[in-house]
Amino acid sequence: MAYGGLSSASESRRWAGAPRVNLERMTTNYPARPIAPRALKELRVTDDAGRPTLPFTDPEGDAPLRCCLRRSRPGERLALVSYAPLRRWAAATGTDPGAYDEQGPVFVHADPCPGPADDGVPFTGAHRTVRRYSAEGRILGGRLVEDTSAEGFEEAFREAFDDPSVAIVHVRAVEYGCFLYEVRRS
Repeated sequence: MAYGGLSSASESRRWAGAPRVNLERMTTNYPARPIAPRALKELRVTDDAGRPTLPFTDPEGDAPLRCCLRRSRPGERLALVSYAPLRRWAAATGTDPGAYDEQGPVFVHADPCPGPADDGVPFTGAHRTVRRYSAEGRILGGRLVEDTSAEGFEEAFREAFDDPSVAIVHVRAVEYGCFLYEVRRS
């Protein structure tokens, strides 16, 4: 069964030769933030590209869910929606993301869920990028996280927030640049 061109070999979920993603999570000093409940409520009706949301039953599982920061299970009802994380953050903080505004595909539960089960580092076990943004919504740089352990992510977050001009970071998949979650300066 395919959805929106995705099949059981969906490249948006995993890529050939990739190690199985570690599902263990370590408590962190830099909590990952899922998509906010208010945004999820809106996205479950119309996504950030203005398209109606079309729920589907996930036949295989393993989709990275941005609502609860875990992998989906076979049979769960999901939606693949276009999400503009920086645009939404900028609107909430009175900032203009300017040319850095972008939107991309994310998986969420089709219906409300309880959110993350813990405050650990999600989606470890694969290379990621940590993209840094200023309070004005401008990109300040990024870093490839090659140590894919929770400790490697902790180090990348610590390094990012050692720069006082960094207000927020986005964690993204390396393969396609998909947004996974954000971490904010506490």
